[in-house]
Amino acid sequence: MSISLVGGILIALGGFGPAIGIGMIGAKAVEAIGRNPEAAGKIQANMILAIAFAEAIAIFALLFAFLTMNK
Repeated sequence: MSISLVGGILIALGGFGPAIGIGMIGAKAVEAIGRNPEAAGKIQANMILAIAFAEAIAIFALLFAFLTMNK
């Protein structure tokens, strides 16, 4: 298995999980705001924080893919 193939698989899998997670976070946040519009500020702040953590996982996967391809 070539090194570039490993890097490609790594970034594909590393991007798929956070993409699904961010979609679910956004969907649940919109649903929660629809149920309780008064809490929109708190819900939005927590949503942005959760999205940032999920995006960090994708950035780590990208970093590992680049490190793998440079060997």
